[in-house]
Amino acid sequence: MIVVRTYQDQRVGVLGMGRSGLAAAGALQAGGAEPVCWDDSPEGRKAGVHAGFSVRDLTREREWEGITALIVSPGIPHLYPAPHPAIERAMAAGIPVDNDIGLFFREMAAWEPGLDDVGDGDPTIICVTGSNGKSTTSALIHHILNGAGRNAQLGGNIGVGVLDLDYPTSQDTIVLELSSYQTDLARSLAPDIAVFLNLSDDHLDRHAGRGGYFAAKSRLFDAGAPERAVVGVGEPEGRYLANRLEGVAEKIIRVGGREGWTVSMKKSFLTERQNGKQTASCDLRAAPALRGAHNGQNACAAWAACRMMGLGPKQIEAGLVSFAGLPHRLERIAEIDGVTYVNDSKATNADAASKALLSYDNIRWIVGGQPKEGGIASLLPLLDRVQKSYLIGEAQQAFATQLGDAPHTLCDTLENAIAAAKADAAPGDTILLAPACASFDQFTSFEARGEAFREVVARFERG
Repeated sequence: MIVVRTYQDQRVGVLGMGRSGLAAAGALQAGGAEPVCWDDSPEGRKAGVHAGFSVRDLTREREWEGITALIVSPGIPHLYPAPHPAIERAMAAGIPVDNDIGLFFREMAAWEPGLDDVGDGDPTIICVTGSNGKSTTSALIHHILNGAGRNAQLGGNIGVGVLDLDYPTSQDTIVLELSSYQTDLARSLAPDIAVFLNLSDDHLDRHAGRGGYFAAKSRLFDAGAPERAVVGVGEPEGRYLANRLEGVAEKIIRVGGREGWTVSMKKSFLTERQNGKQTASCDLRAAPALRGAHNGQNACAAWAACRMMGLGPKQIEAGLVSFAGLPHRLERIAEIDGVTYVNDSKATNADAASKALLSYDNIRWIVGGQPKEGGIASLLPLLDRVQKSYLIGEAQQAFATQLGDAPHTLCDTLENAIAAAKADAAPGDTILLAPACASFDQFTSFEARGEAFREVVARFERG
């Protein structure tokens, strides 16, 4: 645990009793603070009580006596589309609002070596943000570093909450995946290496449009002032960010660019260049878990971050080849009677789903759920890769309209869709779950949706 000592002997509100909220409350309590917790859901409140915390309704004014700060879980809006009532109360009273990421960086600013720490310097912190590929890139960096003999921990928006990480030694590297919800609110950001992958329309209601969304992402570079930066330049925002960092960051590697220090993909080959001269290359055909152009970008970003850490090309290449991939991200589940089943439940928006569609041919596409702005309109040019679409969830009627005359069927549930796709499929086809939607109409998370896909396919496999 990263113990938070900043608020010793103070009462601190903690809003949201999910993974990050419970970890924040525990870290505050361990540091001598009195956490006062609230969650809008009965389940969340029960979790807080079960963990031994004081649970009080922070939407009520009488519960705010003596509270000096409010720590907010990432899923709770603080500005758009409307701030949570407890956050409104805090802001009206001039009480600082922060999150677990801000607490973490404040503690790291005061980092001290332990008694058995014989290394020099401070721990290294790598932060990864972007619309798509954050989890894979973060996990890939972590995997490469550990494979090269470095001590690395992985957390943030993936796996372990940031305050549940072990207190680092001077030799450790902490790799954090950070969403826009986390970078937007954190009062302290100080990565040593910051990675920006890409930007596509997502969470626009939370950030009042694309500009606000990019502003939330770019806080990692503006407020964080990293010494080293890796920037994907595939969109105008990335090119703007890279240009803005010139003369500010000590080192910049552009992913996909041509100027300066770059790492890029062409077909299956990753190439590193410095000032136009090739300095290293890697054949990603030997890395089966990194299939598709989007994973090429993830590999390039991970390569660049690890080069910033001083690793050599051969060390990085070994990590790329041995990477097993992440669950629910183009996860090959089974091949049954010549038909491949792929779980990409993490494709929760159209841009992510496009990466999945571009990775296969002869697709039987399972799509739908809780829709996002624009639906699947941007995916219609890719329907030449799709034999038929199988629609599920809240979005199915709207998606049927968008698909028009393209072959599709309304299936309501995921299980119905898998069964229908199986009945239609021929050897060489791929049954692909790439929903382009949030999962919350029928599932608690994209992970739960992916697990349901696995379970149904496993039943088919057993016969």
